[in-house]
Amino acid sequence: MSVSKPPPPHSHFPPTNPSSHLTLPPSSSSSPSPSNPPSAAGPPSPAVPPPPSPVKISMQEHFAINVCPGPILPIPQISDFFPRFHDFPITPPPPREKQILKDKDKDGDGDGDGEKDRKRERVQEENGEFVDSDDDDTYLGTLEFNLLFDQENNCLHCTIHKAKGLKAMDSNGLADPYVKLHLLPGASKANKLRTKTLKNTLNPVWNETLIYHGITAADMTTKTLRLCVCDMDRLGRNEFIGEVRVALKKLKEGESKKYYMGLERIAQTREGNSQAVDPGSLVAEEERGRILVSLMYATEKSSLVVGIIRCAHLAAMDSNGYSDPFVKIILQPDMGKKSKYKTTVKKKTLNPEFNEEFSYEVPHDQLAKKTLEISVWDYDLGMSNDFIGGVELGINAKGERLKHWFECLKYKGKKVEYWHTLTQQGAPSSD
Repeated sequence: MSVSKPPPPHSHFPPTNPSSHLTLPPSSSSSPSPSNPPSAAGPPSPAVPPPPSPVKISMQEHFAINVCPGPILPIPQISDFFPRFHDFPITPPPPREKQILKDKDKDGDGDGDGEKDRKRERVQEENGEFVDSDDDDTYLGTLEFNLLFDQENNCLHCTIHKAKGLKAMDSNGLADPYVKLHLLPGASKANKLRTKTLKNTLNPVWNETLIYHGITAADMTTKTLRLCVCDMDRLGRNEFIGEVRVALKKLKEGESKKYYMGLERIAQTREGNSQAVDPGSLVAEEERGRILVSLMYATEKSSLVVGIIRCAHLAAMDSNGYSDPFVKIILQPDMGKKSKYKTTVKKKTLNPEFNEEFSYEVPHDQLAKKTLEISVWDYDLGMSNDFIGGVELGINAKGERLKHWFECLKYKGKKVEYWHTLTQQGAPSSD
């Protein structure tokens, strides 16, 4: 019995002996040829399978065998493997006013409501009273602080609470922020105050109070407080983050007012800041500075006690932008060496604090004929000292100077303190 086998599956390559399947076509029967009968003596020979039929395939079909690409997957983004440490906004959000107007237009409200919203936003922007709604209200961050004007002591208390959502300035995605304050108009270094620096944070909390001395009610009507948030850089120049400005004329005496304001990049372009002056321009009296003097006539000693407490916002006389101030006092008419006194020298400052007292033995009835000359100088080693400014107190003075002298004569045994503005008039011929 002969068994025929099916042809083998198609091979990738043609058979090694192509002449075999070309010369012997496949046979329909596998039985032996009648001319060659099997031998009776030997065993029957096995059936020879027919050669496989030739298969011709193209090169494209050859490479397509056993290939299943499947669906094409999207290329992963690098952010999937390396997520950002901080999400920085690419563009600043739209202004609050425009967004409100857009919402009103969508709701179909009348122009009357839109005008009210615009007025309310304008008032809030002028007063600096912004509600702590969310971090998207500003691009550079927000600053929270309090202001308090103490008219009795002529002090402006500035309490810097915290900042929120500051712009990252360092390569680690953080910043080393601090706040510096200036009073405009005025020399920048003469009235500059600054907080401590906090390391590696975008939400610093200072809770630090800075005090401006020698601030009068007249100053509150003309001055503007500028608060700048900067990034401390030890290896390079400190970087500016943003600033806010507050007109002090809106601050009432004795009222502690809280502000929550968004930082701005260039606040000089805003309306209402035209009073900012060029640092190079000088205001005759304002740039000289101020001095706090106390007077008291001690009846038991029959002497005039003069106290030099402090100076504020002095003019810079040295190339480094500061001065080395000291104060000289002379009681005229000249009584010799006993009429001249000097305070100690305070190095590299424009807001020195002396707290020194000097006594003149003079009868009370002769005090009305005397004149007290007070002058502030910048000490220079090996050179003549520079005159900064002076003030004269006596019966021939005017305004606050005359009032100060009169109260000293009237209220014996009572210490009377007054702030006086230094002037360039009456400068001594020599120091």
